[in-house]
Amino acid sequence: QVQLVESGGGLVQAGGSLRLSCVVSGRTASSAAMGWFRQAPGKERELVAAISSGGNTYYADFAKGRFTISRDNARNTVYLQMNSLKPEDTAVYYCEGRGFAYGMIATKLTEYDLWGQGTQVTVAS
Repeated sequence: QVQLVESGGGLVQAGGSLRLSCVVSGRTASSAAMGWFRQAPGKERELVAAISSGGNTYYADFAKGRFTISRDNARNTVYLQMNSLKPEDTAVYYCEGRGFAYGMIATKLTEYDLWGQGTQVTVAS
């Protein structure tokens, strides 16, 4: 059974940083397209960043210059480094995966077939 488990969320002051991790178990993640989404209360889940199996990346406009997505295939782990956090970044952050997607950057939620339970990020002003 494939599982995605996120960690690294928490409470941080505006301007601070957090690094989220997503560990994939049950299957090698090296061929998977991976992404981070977020969902704030009352809002739809939105893409934050995506990464292909080969390491190509895509960022939502609000994430450009502040967030960095990366992956360590040897550890079956995807990361989201978040710097210069703002109160509007407060949300539950979800790791998403799509298996056997060599070279694909998936930017739509419907393109993913695996997801984690989410990790809460709260940015205090």
